[in-house]
Amino acid sequence: MSRPTVAITMGDASGIGPEIIMKALARPDIAALCRPVVIGDAERLREAGRIVENNLTVQAVASPREATDAPGTVACVDLGLIPKDHPFGRVSPVSGEAAFRYIERAVQVVQAGEAAAICTAPLSKEALHAAGHKYPGHTELLAALTGTPEVSMMLVSPKLRVIHVTTHIGLIDAIARIEPGLVERVIARGHDTLVKAGLANPRIGVCAINPHAGENGLFGRGEEAEKITPAVQACRARGWRVEGPLPADTLFFLAGRGDYDLVVAMYHDQGHGPIKVLGLEAGVNITVGLPVIRTSVDHGTAFDIAGKGIADEGSLVEALRQAVDLAPRRAV
Repeated sequence: MSRPTVAITMGDASGIGPEIIMKALARPDIAALCRPVVIGDAERLREAGRIVENNLTVQAVASPREATDAPGTVACVDLGLIPKDHPFGRVSPVSGEAAFRYIERAVQVVQAGEAAAICTAPLSKEALHAAGHKYPGHTELLAALTGTPEVSMMLVSPKLRVIHVTTHIGLIDAIARIEPGLVERVIARGHDTLVKAGLANPRIGVCAINPHAGENGLFGRGEEAEKITPAVQACRARGWRVEGPLPADTLFFLAGRGDYDLVVAMYHDQGHGPIKVLGLEAGVNITVGLPVIRTSVDHGTAFDIAGKGIADEGSLVEALRQAVDLAPRRAV
């Protein structure tokens, strides 16, 4: 089986992205798994290599097709956007603009058939906005760049998978946005993703909105019956193993012990909290519904430790593994 080419975006150059990339790409297991090509700035990667004290050589290329794939070499599609001596650990519109351009180029690379998947290092939403790109995060940015009207965020840790009905909006707005059609589409995206990953008939649990799943109308205003139950029934009519709406606290416990393959969370913190408790250091963010494969670390830019060489690369390693698992099996 050929090793797929994975385009790794460098993320915010002022954060830990360059360091965790250089740490991850020094691992022999990653070299055996895929052909990584960084979309970023070659000199920033060289600086990060010195910080983390590895001796990888950074090869600047114009496209992934120019990468030599030589042992001990990191190929970088070099956009040259980061000035020399650019500081670590600070929000910067320069880094925000560069992070946007890395994503933009990565999408072009995959659409041109030069890579099979995208794996993203973290960016700063504040820096992205400071550069004039008003997106809530990677998920919405990638949807816009690929012309995709609707996508979902799936978080994966060693013990839990969670897909979100809503993400980067306030709780009141999230509840207003939830409706049966949206819930059904999210369940379907999650189901299809797991089937493609080899789970023939995944077990899916759907969270309620209110405590105790509303307790038959005692809590809330009937949101479960109005917004969630019709979607669950529609999915069950397809022959899928879908249960809900279920109390979120109980559902996450059951999923964590293996009773469910996927949890459908209604809003951001309902899904993110359990994932980060169970596996922040190895969590992976997958954007589901895009025409390209995209995985990401499940942590931020960590400005407080950027430039110190102590950031852990574990989440990036897992994100690369997930990208390879989901990538089309063809030579690229």
